[in-house]
Amino acid sequence: MCGITACVGNDDVLETLVTGLTNLEYRGYDSSGIAVRSGDGISVLKREGGIENLEAVIERERPSGTVGIGHTRWSTHGAPTDANAHPHTDCTGRVAVVHNGIIENYADLRTELSADGHTFTSQTDTEVVPHLVEDGLNAGLTPEEALRSTLDRIDGSYAIVMVTADSDAVYATRNGSPLVLGLDDDRTFVASDVPSFLDFTSRVVFLEDGDVVRVDADGYAVTDADGQAVTRNPETVDWLPEDAERDGYAHYMLKEIHEQPDALARAMNGRITSSGGVSLDRFPPGSLGDVTDVQFVACGTSYHAALYARQLLADRGVPGQVFTAGEYATSPPPVRDGTLVVGVTQSGETADTLQSLRNAKENGARTLAVTNVVGSTAARECDDALFIRAGPEIGVAATKTFSSQVTTLTLLIERLVEDVTGSPSEGRAELLRAMERLPNDVQQVLDQSSIGSLATKYRDAEGHFFIGRGVSYPVALEGALKFKEITYEHAEGFSAAELKHGPLALVTPDTPVFAVFCGRHDEKTLSNVEEVQARGAPVVGVASEEATHVVEAVDEFVPIPDTHPDVTGVLANVQLQLVSYHVADLLGRAIDKPRNLAKSVTVE
Repeated sequence: MCGITACVGNDDVLETLVTGLTNLEYRGYDSSGIAVRSGDGISVLKREGGIENLEAVIERERPSGTVGIGHTRWSTHGAPTDANAHPHTDCTGRVAVVHNGIIENYADLRTELSADGHTFTSQTDTEVVPHLVEDGLNAGLTPEEALRSTLDRIDGSYAIVMVTADSDAVYATRNGSPLVLGLDDDRTFVASDVPSFLDFTSRVVFLEDGDVVRVDADGYAVTDADGQAVTRNPETVDWLPEDAERDGYAHYMLKEIHEQPDALARAMNGRITSSGGVSLDRFPPGSLGDVTDVQFVACGTSYHAALYARQLLADRGVPGQVFTAGEYATSPPPVRDGTLVVGVTQSGETADTLQSLRNAKENGARTLAVTNVVGSTAARECDDALFIRAGPEIGVAATKTFSSQVTTLTLLIERLVEDVTGSPSEGRAELLRAMERLPNDVQQVLDQSSIGSLATKYRDAEGHFFIGRGVSYPVALEGALKFKEITYEHAEGFSAAELKHGPLALVTPDTPVFAVFCGRHDEKTLSNVEEVQARGAPVVGVASEEATHVVEAVDEFVPIPDTHPDVTGVLANVQLQLVSYHVADLLGRAIDKPRNLAKSVTVE
């Protein structure tokens, strides 16, 4: 979840490290720090709080060197303090380490090292690493050998990047937490995520679990867990530096909401044929013909996209189930011949989802990653991968990736249904035409939305409820999640049918209810609207601009372009994203950096 950056070159790396940290602050913003190696040893600077606190110290100290590492933290072990910030050092100050993940046996190692005379200054699990490396160096090992001996003693998930006072190289390794190299003409980068160095290069090398890499001014060398040299071929990512900038918007989240028309166009580009069919490069006709049932595994927003996809499958008569990846990872359901397990993960690095996919594969299931990141762990480890093409998403609260996931999954389902049943789904041509209109329809929502006035009206409510049926149900869940993530106010999403089975007890005149209508079963949702109105709650209806039956029944009406019922959820979700954004903005929340949250959850 935290952000790692590192650089080795022939020139001073200080400003480059700060740029990398700033680009990665969405991965963690409790504290940050750098370690720069110079001829006098290693200079370590770190501070609690945002990167601006660290920058103030850097401006005074101005350490210089051609080798450096940096870290921006999302706390797991130990509160966000100066002492707990990374990098962490050994007793002598000649080893500095940054780390993502969790070292599960750190308590035993800390006790053992303390008994041997090592002194600890933080509460973190990470601090055992530089002390273990210190023991290796004292025993006469090289830095790489000392790192390998350390890996033999630690358990858990990690991405570790290290500098030592006696070497002009950076050493790095990963196990269950992402690391990527960036290749420039005169310098090499190591980072937890591509945006760290996107200002400088788009040539990347994705490292794999067990890899150990040595990076110096001449380049890099990768060896596997057994110390054997391996080749990891460079790739070029199609992200541009401006994709990871705010570009004049007040927040990344608002920019990414407005990027959805382009993201949706990319998601569909080349995948809908002129003859009204679906063309997916990795899934030619018949490639999914042996699928008997589908299990989706995902977390958070991706889980809601998976729920949306399962509803589409159910409507087409294909068995499908959705599991939260955290539960699937520890209590996997049975799989059989023909089971397809689809992991939906924006980053491709979500720990629970990865473990779920590994369990499924070990049990004989076919696995498929639906992800945004080419080269991610999920994309490499699964049997197949399908990319949503959303581009980098910096805001912690997912927006354009949800829309792109739903769109990509819809196309996958159309391919799957045709393969399994032998014929296209009923009404597919109409659905695909509606999907091709989606970018323009979303743009219409963005251009015409008046949600700001609605946000002003309901920002101080004591609770906010979101309801829907069919594909509108996962949209209601996603609307509530976005609202609570960035406003910090109470919000809950329900199936409209479940209101009377308990949640109705929470409804009062001070709890606005956002009702999402998809054009199917609207009459039943309207009966639920009457139930909450009878308790005095105001109802905001989100529905097609032509849904006069909804307009007449609700207290506030939020229109979306009239379209196919299966894609209404994408349009309704954009309006709900705007509700959350504007309420959070009115309340003065840290929209791009909501408290206690980080973008990628790479620990279980």
